[in-house]
Amino acid sequence: MHTIDLTAGLIRGALELERTARGLLPHRLPARARAQCADPQLALAESQPAGVRLAFRTRATAVELDTLPTKRVYTGAPPRPDGVYDLLIDGRPAGSASLAAGDTLTIDLATGSAEHRPGPVGTVRFAGLPDTVKDVEIWLPHNETTELVALRADAPVEPVPDRGRRVWLHHGSSISHGSDAASPTTTWPALAASLGGAELINLGLGGSALLDPFTARALRDTPADLISVKLGINVVNTDLMRLRAFGPAVHGFLDTVREGHPDTPLLVVSPVLCPMHEDTPGPTAMDLAALGEGRLRYRATGDPAERAAGKLTLAAIREELARIVRERAAEDPRLHYLDGRELYGEADFAELPLPDGLHPDAAGHRRIGERFAALAFAPDGPFGTGPAA
Repeated sequence: MHTIDLTAGLIRGALELERTARGLLPHRLPARARAQCADPQLALAESQPAGVRLAFRTRATAVELDTLPTKRVYTGAPPRPDGVYDLLIDGRPAGSASLAAGDTLTIDLATGSAEHRPGPVGTVRFAGLPDTVKDVEIWLPHNETTELVALRADAPVEPVPDRGRRVWLHHGSSISHGSDAASPTTTWPALAASLGGAELINLGLGGSALLDPFTARALRDTPADLISVKLGINVVNTDLMRLRAFGPAVHGFLDTVREGHPDTPLLVVSPVLCPMHEDTPGPTAMDLAALGEGRLRYRATGDPAERAAGKLTLAAIREELARIVRERAAEDPRLHYLDGRELYGEADFAELPLPDGLHPDAAGHRRIGERFAALAFAPDGPFGTGPAA
C-alpha cells in the first residue's frame, strides 16, 4: 500500500484544514470566524464535516483511511449510530463503512455539561474496487467531528481534475447540516447537488444559522457559482431576536454576501414546515419527559400571544423573508426566494412526520433534496440556465 500525502488538493468541501497533533481537522468556518464566537454548539457544528470528502483519481483496487472521529453520547438518550463513510466511484454509490473507534463527547442536555474522553484511531477500508482509472470520493460522516490521520492505496493517486461543474455554496441549519439523514451523501443538500450536477460546499451549521456576520463573511469570501441561504428556524429555536432586529439582520447578511458575489444567483429559502413553531414562538426546549422514556423530542416553549410584541414564529419569518427578497429583487434580479414549505409542507408532514418534532428523517431528506433539485436546478429555476436564471 502507498501512503498518500493528505493535501488540500485531495479534500473538497472544507473552508480550512487545521494541522493537529494527530492529523488534519477539516473546518467549515475559517479560523477568523471561529475566533469571533465561543459558542460550543457552533464549534461542534462547524467541525462536523458535512459535505467534506476526499476526492482523487486512481486505479487502486483498495483504499484505507485512518481517522479519529468524535462520538457524541447524550445522557439518557438512545445511543447514536456510528457515523457513515460513503464511497462514490465516478459519482455513483459504491459502498459505505463505519468506525466504532474514536474519542467520546458525553453531553448532558439537562445541565448543558460535556465531558470529552480520548479514544483510538480507526481505519475504514474499501477493497475490491475496479482495476481501472476512476474518480474516487470518500464522504466523511456529516455528524461526527473527524480528524484525518492517514490515507493509503495500492496504486498512486492524483487530484480529480476540474470537471467543469458549478460550485454550489449553501448555508442553513441542522436540517441542511444533515440531522437524521442516513449518510453523508443522502443529506438533502448532497442529494440535490448530485441531481443538479453541482459541486457542494455545505455550510449547514446545526443550531447555528443565526445570521452571524462572520458566517456572512465566510460566504462572501468563498468562491462559488451558486449560493443559497436557508434562514429562520434557528432564530426561533434560540429566541434570538425580535422582528425589529430580524429584518435588518437579514439585509445586512445579504449585503455582506453580495460584497463578494454581486452577480451570483442567490436563493433565500425560508423554513420547511415545523408545526410546533408555525405560530408558537421559541425557544425550543428538550422534552425531558420523552427523554426520560428514552426518546428524543423537542417542544416549543413560547406563548403565541407574544407575537404581538414581535416574537418570531416561522409564519412571521416567511412573511418577512418574502418581503425582503421581493423588495431587493427590484434592483437585484439574480436574488430569488423559495418558500420552504414547497420542499416539505403539510402533506409531507402527514406522510413523513418529523420524528423528534423538529428534524426530517432519511426519507424526508430525500424528498427535500429531490424537491430542491427540481425547483432550483430546473432550466428556468434560480440555478438553471434558462432566462430566469
